[in-house]
Amino acid sequence: MAIVVKNSRVGIAPRKVAQVCDLVRNKRASEALKILRYCEKKEIAIMLTKLINSGLAIAADSEKYDIDNLVISTVYANEGPTLKRIQPRAQGRAFRVRKRTSHVLVEMKEA
Repeated sequence: MAIVVKNSRVGIAPRKVAQVCDLVRNKRASEALKILRYCEKKEIAIMLTKLINSGLAIAADSEKYDIDNLVISTVYANEGPTLKRIQPRAQGRAFRVRKRTSHVLVEMKEA
């Protein structure tokens, strides 16, 4: 049985989130939190830290899991809805700006 934690419509592009997800995939939860603490992409690292802490809280409440042996087995970012905005350009023209969002999923299993 696995613990699944999701965060939908995060206001960061999935390509950027995937770079940080690759750092913590297949790591123990405690080790992943240490990696995220010193990650350069702070906003993404904080969001993933909250997801991992939420999964650890679920594990602590259910008492079925050994928290020290939890491993992040799956972590990925799918594309969410894209917000379309307009940026004014010269001579009355408009430029389309696509603000991409992502859905992030973290799955934790016991090692």
